[in-house]
Amino acid sequence: MSFLRRRSAATPAGPDFDVLAMDPGDWPGNLGAGLLPAPDGSCQGVFLRYDLFGGRGPAMVIGNLPEGSPARELDDDQVPFEVAQLLEALGNDEPVTVVESEDTPVMHEDNLLIVKRIKCSESRISCAQFDRSDGVLVTIASWDRPITDDLYALLKPLPAELFQQG
Repeated sequence: MSFLRRRSAATPAGPDFDVLAMDPGDWPGNLGAGLLPAPDGSCQGVFLRYDLFGGRGPAMVIGNLPEGSPARELDDDQVPFEVAQLLEALGNDEPVTVVESEDTPVMHEDNLLIVKRIKCSESRISCAQFDRSDGVLVTIASWDRPITDDLYALLKPLPAELFQQG
């Protein structure tokens, strides 16, 4: 899988791994991107926030967290980083926890993904996670919209230029 590899070219200003998400051109609203920097300047993750139709509120956050990212270190009932980001963007300060999770097989192109579907105490949140072959954890958190298998067909690597500075 060509998108499941670390970049070997010169160090970009952004992440040193391909970011798997929906192409901004495929989304009808606004896109925001954030990088999680480590003290040494390396990238500890990327999250993309898709706002529905320009300002009517965030609909989805997709995160890509490499191995060793502190954002991956969670307690058993703690929600993933992307869910917390989505709740913060929505202004929701009610405590939300993970209630249960289950593994489900899903096809992405010609590859089988084992997707962990996470059920949260806030029923309007849908959350799914899967590991890529390069150790990057992809998490999708959606507000008031179910995450269906069709969504995985829209995921693709975004161009590195999207994350370059200046």
